[in-house]
Amino acid sequence: MSQEQTQTENKVMTKKLFVVVIIMIAFGFAMVPLYDVFCQITGLNGKVNGLAVYEEQEPDTSREIKIQFMTINKANMPWDFRPVKTEIVVHPGKEYEVLFAVKNRTGKKMVGQAIPSFSPNLTAQYFNKTECFCFNQQTLAAGESEEMPMRFFVDKDIPERYDTITLAYTLHNVTPDDEQLQAAQ
Repeated sequence: MSQEQTQTENKVMTKKLFVVVIIMIAFGFAMVPLYDVFCQITGLNGKVNGLAVYEEQEPDTSREIKIQFMTINKANMPWDFRPVKTEIVVHPGKEYEVLFAVKNRTGKKMVGQAIPSFSPNLTAQYFNKTECFCFNQQTLAAGESEEMPMRFFVDKDIPERYDTITLAYTLHNVTPDDEQLQAAQ
């Protein structure tokens, strides 16, 4: 193979690699909006509806749906976090309130953020929160405890096949680094 032929092939390969790099960068930027759309559709990672507005309505008393509550702490989150009641039975169309207890077991101020997820995943689109501690970060002083409310209703359009919904909250440590450093000193 001649040197000229090798240089031509190298230029073609360089152009192809450059195009692949540009496509990969574009795909990387597109992943966040694509992930958000995927989560909105499936209910994964709790990315559904946002804040719902409850309008007084006649509940469907012919149906009962069991709502189970679970809590999980990420490894770097030293708080106690639990539902006050682990399950309740609800009627679609009626608004309910449940409480979650949290306690900062450390000797420093910390910030936590709860991320919801649902099982079965598709039930998330029928579970409407009108008030939730998960909408905002929670700041607790050293040793402080609190009961945090979550108000919700299950949409009356939920398919009959769903008689149990599990709502799990994962609590993450989102304390800003500067506060972590100040507390460590």
